[in-house]
Amino acid sequence: MTPAGSGGPEQIARKRIDEALSAAGWILQDRDQMDVQAARGVAVREFRLAPGHGYADYMLFVDGKAVGVLEAKPAGHTLIGVEPQAERYAQGLPRELSPPVRPLPFLYLSTGEITRFTNLLDPDPRSRHVFQVHRPETIAEWLLAETLADWVRGGAQHRTAAEPAVVGMPYTDKPSSLRARLRHMPPAESPGLWPNQSRALANLEQSLRDDRPRALIQMATGSGKTLLAVASIYRLIKLGGARRVLFLVDRGNLGEQAEDEFAAYRAPDDARKFTELYTVQRLASNTIAASAKVVICTIQRMYSILKGEPDLPPDAEEGSQFGPAGQLPKEPVPVVYNAAISPEYFDVIFIDECHRSIYSLWRQVLEYFDAYLVGLTATPAAHTFGFFHQNLVMEYTHEQAVADGVNVDFQVYRIRTRITEQGSTIEASEQPVLGIRDRRTRKLRWEAPDEDVTYAPDDLDRNVVARDQIRLIVRTFKEKLFTEIFPGRTEVPKTLIFAKDDSHAEDIVEIIREEFGRGNDFCQKITYRTTGKKPADLIQEFRISYHPRIAVTVDMVATGTDIRPVEIVAFMRAVQSRVLFEQMKGRGVRVIDADELKGVTPDAQAKTHFVIVDCVGLTETGLSDTQPLERKRHVSFKALLEHVAAGGTDPDMLSSLASRLARLGRQCSPDDEHLIREKSGGISLAAINHAIVDALDPDSQADAARKAFDLADDAEPTAAQMKAAADALLKQAVAPLATRPTLRTLLEDLKRKFEQIIDEVSKDSLLEAGHSEEARQKARTLVTSFEQWIAGHRDEIDALQVFYSQPYGRRLRFTDIKALAEAIKAPPRSWTPDLLWRAYEILERDKVRGASGKRLLTDIVSLVRFAIHRQDELVPYADRVRERFGQWLGQQAGQGRHFTAEQARWLDMIRDHLATSVEIDTDDFSYTPFAEAGGLGRARDVFGDTLRPLLNELNEVLAA
Repeated sequence: MTPAGSGGPEQIARKRIDEALSAAGWILQDRDQMDVQAARGVAVREFRLAPGHGYADYMLFVDGKAVGVLEAKPAGHTLIGVEPQAERYAQGLPRELSPPVRPLPFLYLSTGEITRFTNLLDPDPRSRHVFQVHRPETIAEWLLAETLADWVRGGAQHRTAAEPAVVGMPYTDKPSSLRARLRHMPPAESPGLWPNQSRALANLEQSLRDDRPRALIQMATGSGKTLLAVASIYRLIKLGGARRVLFLVDRGNLGEQAEDEFAAYRAPDDARKFTELYTVQRLASNTIAASAKVVICTIQRMYSILKGEPDLPPDAEEGSQFGPAGQLPKEPVPVVYNAAISPEYFDVIFIDECHRSIYSLWRQVLEYFDAYLVGLTATPAAHTFGFFHQNLVMEYTHEQAVADGVNVDFQVYRIRTRITEQGSTIEASEQPVLGIRDRRTRKLRWEAPDEDVTYAPDDLDRNVVARDQIRLIVRTFKEKLFTEIFPGRTEVPKTLIFAKDDSHAEDIVEIIREEFGRGNDFCQKITYRTTGKKPADLIQEFRISYHPRIAVTVDMVATGTDIRPVEIVAFMRAVQSRVLFEQMKGRGVRVIDADELKGVTPDAQAKTHFVIVDCVGLTETGLSDTQPLERKRHVSFKALLEHVAAGGTDPDMLSSLASRLARLGRQCSPDDEHLIREKSGGISLAAINHAIVDALDPDSQADAARKAFDLADDAEPTAAQMKAAADALLKQAVAPLATRPTLRTLLEDLKRKFEQIIDEVSKDSLLEAGHSEEARQKARTLVTSFEQWIAGHRDEIDALQVFYSQPYGRRLRFTDIKALAEAIKAPPRSWTPDLLWRAYEILERDKVRGASGKRLLTDIVSLVRFAIHRQDELVPYADRVRERFGQWLGQQAGQGRHFTAEQARWLDMIRDHLATSVEIDTDDFSYTPFAEAGGLGRARDVFGDTLRPLLNELNEVLAA
């Protein structure tokens, strides 16, 4: 870069870099005023290097020793291509100087806006983006780190202070970096963890060894994500030398749960607990203890800390990320450098419940830190995969968790009422006075209606409270509870009901108490507006005490909260978010010891499953990704066993069999399990069940097909190959049952031992009340198949990821569209834009335009946007581009911007190119029709310096 005295972008960049260095604790000096002992960290401008190496823009000194260089470039300059220049400077330190490490290990490239950092102490040095240059004391700490050789030998446990490495020593005798130590961590040993947790721990550590900056762990609710994180953090601190770890939550009560998990964890190689070995601090104020190795904090409080605020009110940490939009800032959070909490303060950040919609709002808080990011979730959304760079290190589904005994399966019980589905009309002639309640104060007044009042289902419990609708649902629930929902029970199982809002919850609680004839302690409201007791205390009572039997909430208990005794999850509110719905369902999946369950529900023998009571049709909307294993509820257990005995491999029959076996396994005593092993040839019931679930997994079937037919790893098996492989896998999985009649008989006898038969009774006052199977594959039409395929592949195909998540700075490319077209055309689908367009035209003629026209490849953009409801009309992509172009021209004219005839011709060509190619760049000016008009050179003559901004603008406006 040119000297600082020159004008223009270079000088602006230098000014910003100087400010950044100063904020990070560096003293700035010119070469002729150099005094490297003046402070712990000194940055010398225009430092002269050894002959042939030139001048370093900034030479960085710590404790009087040269440690690194910073190469400055003007804003907008790409930095990766500058890396060789910085490396040359690092090797060019004059021989008479004695740095701690040679070549200089710490290399920075910066424009004042963007900074990249390379640590040559890493095993495979790779530059990475950092928020700002690290502080001098941080670099001093890195240089005093144990050498890698001593670290591997265990020397870190015996030395009180590390010594600087000797110049010229081998790599392993230089100070060890975090990445070097992680690469040499011993293999994970995980006594006390479930097998799925052990796999996740090993996979995560492999990701860290590979220096993947972000990793996503997707594990079913209740399968032990927090315990896995604690085990991983223990190893990262002890064996990886991590200085500090941040465990980030988005709600205060989840932080309390995490703190309990750390306190309960006992180190596998030490008799002491985690909190006896390392300081764990859950932040209740904005002050971080210097001794803290693990900090548990909400993202709201961390933002407050970074802003330099003295404190954050505790109630500001309790708001749900799924609440009303007003609870969170709508614009991206402006994060600036904070010297007290520098970007390198944490080495690793675990983000609990990372599926939440936090990235557009809080992303900068996460990316402020120069740390590995590890996401934990049961329900990732499309943008979650994108944020974690598609690095899914563990996937453990609800179905797998049920098979392994880590989750319980669920059933759906549907309650439908006329008003719920159709609304109602209050006739003025039949209602002399009408109750009107103030939303805020709930004060009731009475007025005479002057006309009929008609309301729709969506108005219920928001604009209209139909008390009989709530009462009918509650009464039906009570009547069916001990005959159909949990036959034979006498105690109301722990029940969690989701209401629309606090006022709706209030109405539900009042009516439940009336209909059950019970007192206040029987049914409680747990929302953010609950007073008298902290919501966390109410949740704890619900978790461990006999009362309350029923808790009504809005979304405070929707996500993350662990209440294992819950056996019924009831929905009296609609949910638009698939992720939130899955999280709400997840409150019921957790397993619990039989004795612990009896402590709060005395007549419960074991938690074999939970029931979703669906009062609003949620399970029929297609929101759910998780399907119950039970798919043939009306097929007897004996018939399912006979099906496999006769050689049957119907997937739905085997899925139901797996569900029944999982439930049976949770009721079996050790003696029962011993009998099963005797009859099965030594195979446990859990192993049989796991094999069936694994054989039903499409990924397992695809792998088996590739192996059986000798296909390449990335090859897509044909439908016939998949069927053959699936049949073989399923036959092998059920072989212990199919070939052993005595085992089948034993299982039937055991099941009968745990059951009693109850007659079912129906109520005429309901449209429908009974067991309901979740809707699946309701329609086989082309349109529904296409939309299901899009939803199923939205995390795998780049173009669909852009459609769903629209990441900042990422536009559709023509190559993305071409790849998507090839994917939908591939067998067995063989779909084309023409075929799909005609199908939509038949179904929704009034919303489809251009059905008779010729389809372009870019029409896939319109098809996908219409399919995922991002556009109300299906319009040819070229038409949409032309419409936007016309609007854009009108806006330009309105702003006083006019184009010459030649500019207009070029704009028309650019418009037409975007219509067929989705994007445009200056490279496209080498091809027809631009080349015939003079190419890039002529375009620059016509538009001057505005060409590049113009192209960027048209890319955004026309191709958006």
